[in-house]
Amino acid sequence: MTILDGKKISDDIKNEIAAEVKKMKDKGEKVPHLAAIIVGNDGASLTYVGSKVKACERVGFESTLIQMSNTTSEIELLDKINELNNNPEIDGFIVQLPLPPQIDTQKVLLAVNPDKDVDGFHPTNFGKMALDMSTFIPATPFGILELLERYGVETKGKHTVVIGRSHIVGRPMSILMGRKGFPGNSTVTLTHSHTKNITQITSQADIIISALGVPNFLKAEMVKDDAVVIDVGITRVADESSPRGYKITGDVDFDNVSKKASFITPVPGGVGPMTIAMLLKNTLLARERHRMQ
Repeated sequence: MTILDGKKISDDIKNEIAAEVKKMKDKGEKVPHLAAIIVGNDGASLTYVGSKVKACERVGFESTLIQMSNTTSEIELLDKINELNNNPEIDGFIVQLPLPPQIDTQKVLLAVNPDKDVDGFHPTNFGKMALDMSTFIPATPFGILELLERYGVETKGKHTVVIGRSHIVGRPMSILMGRKGFPGNSTVTLTHSHTKNITQITSQADIIISALGVPNFLKAEMVKDDAVVIDVGITRVADESSPRGYKITGDVDFDNVSKKASFITPVPGGVGPMTIAMLLKNTLLARERHRMQ
């Protein structure tokens, strides 16, 4: 059994990006600039955005963090997005989700310029991804592809089962694993909360990608020997023995499933670190595109 070490691979990617940025600086070129908008004070979102800012510093990017209050109106947020769309200094930006209830998330995502949408959530970028055109792939699916590629996990002709159909992970993953090329060329089954006999389906899978958000959902009896298991779930579960009062748990019953798997991602330290690394990679791609325009 091989651990797919997202922490190590994300470090490798950050080092590669830092080397590219150094070349830009040495040539006197503008370095990539990533901005993030956060509305409100959701603890998990603040932590996540903070780690994105630190990652930018590490690779030599410029970064801007725009914090807006919980009472921000939809118009105010759309004005701020428009400002970033028209600012030539900003190569890419993200709007941290979730947003407060007074703001229509779909309207906000549509307002982002697709050329600066380094999260890959805009319908233009999603459509290009579905058509196998060059675009920004959402960071978490992009990270999963990178893990599979760097560990040389065979995907061609394999049966991939994706659990969960979110627009951020499940659905894009189902498209990407079925595309031509590597990683891809697999036969994909997309499952969700209404799927019947899910154990029957997962136990036939060569590759399982679980993005359900239900702690320890995937049990050993649901997995065949030598399956590849990618755990995207990340849930805080109360744990009195932990100094924090909780532990981070994935969708997979790791202790038991890992005994059967050929490759598996841990939680934490698997898919999570890859997401930030690929957001940086998308920002570098955005900078390169803007330079060529």
